[in-house]
Amino acid sequence: DEITAADIRVFLGRFSHLKLSSIAKKLSVLKSFFGWLVSEEIIQRDPTKKLKPPKQEKRLPKALTIEELEMLREACKTTRQRAFLEVLYATGCRLSEVQALNRSDINYQTLSCRVIGKGNKEREVYFSFKAMYHLRKYLMARTDNEPALFITERKPYRRLSKRGIQREIALIAENAGLGKKVSPHTLRHTFATLTLNNGAELAAVQALLGHEDPATTQVYAQLTDEKKREQHKKYLVQ
Repeated sequence: DEITAADIRVFLGRFSHLKLSSIAKKLSVLKSFFGWLVSEEIIQRDPTKKLKPPKQEKRLPKALTIEELEMLREACKTTRQRAFLEVLYATGCRLSEVQALNRSDINYQTLSCRVIGKGNKEREVYFSFKAMYHLRKYLMARTDNEPALFITERKPYRRLSKRGIQREIALIAENAGLGKKVSPHTLRHTFATLTLNNGAELAAVQALLGHEDPATTQVYAQLTDEKKREQHKKYLVQ
């Protein structure tokens, strides 16, 4: 009961070397603890009540440029690698959504499939002609009866793990000499950023990504300098 808000500020000030998210977590733990002490009537006042968590630094998702995407395409060594790349990019799916897909889920007429996203919510995602071409090429080369869309390269054939897909994407990036970390999520970011910068409506991209909150999708709507200049030129009434 001798601890004051100033004491807590001094304590948290010792962690200036940590990320703001880590400091916010420490404050959150203290708030829970002191809140409990007050509710149990062990102390009279909560010294953390007036302390606000530090504002988080806004980190923009790292999307690939069109040139980098092309470099990845050229770096693919197998039909499976190219199929991974095109499917992840064209659909904007999460890693878990693609990993769970079966061959029977693909609708070749509508160039689409249904995936189960977060919160067990189902949505329809779409393939590009390029993605469908490389996916067909990969599937036609297979001789197994495994229902999974993406499988291991060696027998006994089984559904490829999430870690397996991550490894393949990292390998493609290494072969491309990109010099940056590329993950399946990078391709999801790239899908969102490039489609928004190309003029897609925010609500449509939100639905395609399976985002509940438009604010989550809004993070991707950061226009490039080139796009901003173009929009200014196009829409300014002179």
